[in-house]
Amino acid sequence: MTIKEVEEKTGIVRSSVRFYEKEKLIHPVRNNRNGYREYTEEDVQNIKKIAYLRTLGISLENIHRIIDHEVSLQVVLERQADALESQIADLEKYHYICKKMLTEKEMTYEDLEVEAYVTELEEYWKNNSKVFRLDSVGFLYLWGGLLAWGGITAVCFLLALLAYPNLPSQVPIQWNNGEISLQIGKAFIFVYPAACIIIRFFLRQFIWRWLTLRLFCFSDTICDYVTNCLCFVILSVEAFTIFYVNGMMQNVTTILTADAVVLVGILLIGWYKLTVGQARD
Repeated sequence: MTIKEVEEKTGIVRSSVRFYEKEKLIHPVRNNRNGYREYTEEDVQNIKKIAYLRTLGISLENIHRIIDHEVSLQVVLERQADALESQIADLEKYHYICKKMLTEKEMTYEDLEVEAYVTELEEYWKNNSKVFRLDSVGFLYLWGGLLAWGGITAVCFLLALLAYPNLPSQVPIQWNNGEISLQIGKAFIFVYPAACIIIRFFLRQFIWRWLTLRLFCFSDTICDYVTNCLCFVILSVEAFTIFYVNGMMQNVTTILTADAVVLVGILLIGWYKLTVGQARD
């Protein structure tokens, strides 16, 4: 059957079906005569199973492992049930506390007394260490925020605006072994700030989806971080182009390597605090 028929039969949108295929969770055959993919009833059943397991919060990685018989569905379900039970217990506890606070007089920040709701304060902080760990990597939020993106984009545009009158008619956009391999009209310099806008408002949603399907947690934080990192790299490449045509710098690898070391280093530190630290609690 065609992907349209699969979409109608499963109720799963074709973009998800294509994604499962890309992730090698399903393997439709291609018709040699017309080049179209053809899906079998087995593919349809697998698509429904994958989509259903995803709604239970099971990661693509674990679904892969189930399909490849590296782990049983029973084991994965037991682990997921334990994880969800823990989340439910936490949510019920916080819901109870919120309702209790709301039954009293109108609550203000000045009137709030933490000890009235928490008897063992030290134990409470320990049980909620995940929250404080998120606070400890606030720099990820700051860097990934809209304000940081706006600053990068503004600098990118301002740099292009100031450099444009002094640029040669053709500017390099591609290098090979330190030599220019492709040039284009100098108006291309304004493509860099435009790219920052495209990344933030169009590409970001695809980055977010990719991360969400794999991580389930912290995906918003990491998505914003990655988005702004890409914009920062674009700003660096723009600056290098201007430096290059003015004879101030010769190798783009230098500036990109510096970007990679700093940005990846910060991300790894944040990731360590969010995950490894949590595992130790």
